[in-house]
Amino acid sequence: MSIIATIMNSTTGQPIQKMTFGRMPKPWATFHLENGERVTADRVNVGKPAPGKFVAPVEVWVTPKG
Repeated sequence: MSIIATIMNSTTGQPIQKMTFGRMPKPWATFHLENGERVTADRVNVGKPAPGKFVAPVEVWVTPKG
């Protein structure tokens, strides 16, 4: 089961993009954004699923350089 996470900017608090991971990303995971920039996760937040839903929202917070 793949994980769909929202990539969030730690400095602005704004979402950057959605990304699919093969499994739950670790807080130190390193990956490339759509623009090709390599980033490392600052933290990973897993929320509660909405009532009647199975999928929990996942946010990966990163600090992009540019």
